[in-house]
Amino acid sequence: MIRVLFVCLGNICRSPMAEAIFRHMLENENLSPFIQVDSAGIGNWHTGKQPHSGTRNILDREGISYRNSYARQIEKDDWKNFDYIIVMDEQNIKDLEKIQSKKGPVMGRLLEFVESSQVINVPDPFFSGNFEYAYQLILSGCQHLLQFLKEYHQLNEEGEMNHG
Repeated sequence: MIRVLFVCLGNICRSPMAEAIFRHMLENENLSPFIQVDSAGIGNWHTGKQPHSGTRNILDREGISYRNSYARQIEKDDWKNFDYIIVMDEQNIKDLEKIQSKKGPVMGRLLEFVESSQVINVPDPFFSGNFEYAYQLILSGCQHLLQFLKEYHQLNEEGEMNHG
């Protein structure tokens, strides 16, 4: 089982959007049995809350479920429970390094998986209000992340891990 955790500042805009999009992609490609996805925030300001209405509106428009998505704060155990911690911006990495500095899962920005991207950070729509731009960046990042995971972990079209 490959375990992916998306992280942003408060876990109500970007990371739950990424979690929902990525889960939708996994279901469409029959990869849910092989890749687990979750999201968390650096801070605890929104713990227990649903995603922001801007995130919900876009996911509703795209027919992507966010049911059972409630904000939570990242925990130390997440470093041992996940293989990949994927953040939305450089500040998220700096904040996480303060929480946990020892070696653990692969940690990087979502847009690092998009080789052609001129943008390296997904701007926080909580402050900018631009949920559509965040959606486009996250969608592209999730597509490229999934492609990377399929190739790196040798997942075939039937959603099975190739062995050997």
